Amino acid sequence: MRQRAGVTPLWQRGAGGISRLHANPTTLMPTSFTKKDLIGAAIAVAVLVVAPLLFKSNYLVGVLTVAVIYGLWAASWDFMSGLTGRENFGYALFIGAGAYTAGFLDTAFLANPWWGLPAGVVAAVAFSLLLGFPTLRLKGPYFALAMLSGAAILQRLMLIFWEKTGGEEGLYGIQPLLNSQLGFYYLVLGVTLVSVLVLVLLARSPWGLILRAIRGDEASCQAAGINVTFYKIASLAISAAFGGLGGALYAHYQLQVSPQLFSIVTTITVIIMVYVGGMGSIYGAVGGAVLLTLLTELLRDFGEWRLLIYSLILILILFFLPGGLIAPVWRRLRGVAK
Repeated sequence: MRQRAGVTPLWQRGAGGISRLHANPTTLMPTSFTKKDLIGAAIAVAVLVVAPLLFKSNYLVGVLTVAVIYGLWAASWDFMSGLTGRENFGYALFIGAGAYTAGFLDTAFLANPWWGLPAGVVAAVAFSLLLGFPTLRLKGPYFALAMLSGAAILQRLMLIFWEKTGGEEGLYGIQPLLNSQLGFYYLVLGVTLVSVLVLVLLARSPWGLILRAIRGDEASCQAAGINVTFYKIASLAISAAFGGLGGALYAHYQLQVSPQLFSIVTTITVIIMVYVGGMGSIYGAVGGAVLLTLLTELLRDFGEWRLLIYSLILILILFFLPGGLIAPVWRRLRGVAK
């Protein structure tokens, strides 16, 4: 990375130098884990591990599997967009790319289904670099619009080349990674936990501090000798990698993929989960995903009123808790414990 002569790199000035450039100091993370953080994480993981064993319901296992996959997507979206402030409204492109890559390998090339996981990651990263290089240099909302357009184009291409992609029905007959539904849930949970841990460690490292500084004052970061474009593209590629991984897992869980994965609805759903969890926290995004997925299922008994009640709950959370629910509540609990 190039650095101007005589200028002290921003990450070497300490957290104080970074935080002065950050527009929202409440989202700053400590650089190390406290004992309370570890205890809270252990309790959350224990609940997710034990819940299927206590209730012994295949339906619950299915709901939790989808919730955890959404948690992976939410955490990876939050890593790039939550830290840098560059909202990605085309995130569904990475999900769909990973899912369709895994689907094509399985149905068209009859490859071992496990190869779909790394292939989905590679495909998503390739699309992120293809779109990231020209768009992340743009100012204002153009990056978000460009990513949204990219996802819309991919969705349309899946319909145009229906003979290869299955059109609106998508690809069917994808093999499961494991024959046990419970075993697959624990696989997804393990992959998500490792992924979130990696993202949290990156967010708490000097790398994460630089991304927050970019969000606060991009011009000052450039003046300090930071290659802002490199960090934005690299963070987009990391976000895409985990999005593609989640897409591949989703394809092997649903055993089919459709163009709806590329839709704006998928992206907006992920973004809402991040906002409910707490922007820039990573772990809060996972909590928001699990909470909203379970809430959706709990409201099914309300029939046609379900969507109205769900929308009202979201409006109340976003209006009265603009900083999110999960991460701020945890910070408050941690502060009370002191």
